[in-house]
Amino acid sequence: MRPRIRYRRGAYLIPSLFTTGNLLCGYIAIIRGLHGDYEWAAIAIFVAALLDRVDGWVARLTGTTSDFGLQLDSLADVVSFGMAPALLAYMWALSLLPRPWTLSPFLYLTAGAMRLARFNVQAPAQDKRYFVGLPIPAAACCLAACVFYSPERVGDPVTGGLVSLLVAILSVLMVSKFRYRSFKDIDLRRRVTWVIVGVMALVYFVMAGFPQQIALGLSFLYLVSGLFPRLGRAGKHDPRPAPAGSNDADA
Repeated sequence: MRPRIRYRRGAYLIPSLFTTGNLLCGYIAIIRGLHGDYEWAAIAIFVAALLDRVDGWVARLTGTTSDFGLQLDSLADVVSFGMAPALLAYMWALSLLPRPWTLSPFLYLTAGAMRLARFNVQAPAQDKRYFVGLPIPAAACCLAACVFYSPERVGDPVTGGLVSLLVAILSVLMVSKFRYRSFKDIDLRRRVTWVIVGVMALVYFVMAGFPQQIALGLSFLYLVSGLFPRLGRAGKHDPRPAPAGSNDADA
């Protein structure tokens, strides 16, 4: 019995390791952004989003969800998907604009922190299939996709103004009540058919050939998906509560 107990206690560290990797990627994104290496900063944010997704899957698969993991995940998200994208957007496109335009990254950071706090409070009563408001990892990936598509520093004030407007829109969507699919209802333990494997291989092949275009398209496709709830079941209320310990990272 003792080895079994040790395994269960050690298993609680596994999701936290992925969360720590998420935090490390956020730190790298900040450092790369300060040094003007915007492309690698964007890639670091993408990797952070992947790790953030994996830690939720691992926690649910191993039954190791906890309040500590939820709080640690939220703090890591503030850095990786709040501070890092805000700084990246400022350094990449907004630093040369007049002062009112340069305040949009702070609005983004504030909205992201509020989004995470609201999720932590409302998580026990929410339908696990949907997020209320744009998840902060998805918002960060939208900004990172824009930088990844064109990593050269923006010097055109018109383009900089459009970036500032996008940052403001993302901020509003994060604290809005639009509902976005969480994909938490996907059963990873279900047997995968060869057709699904073939489709996944095709998707990976296309992504390898056109990474910038695919990243930009997928990010904005998810962004607009929550704006049309009547096209699906996102507008319907489901009284089933979300499982305890689920985190906002799974977007």
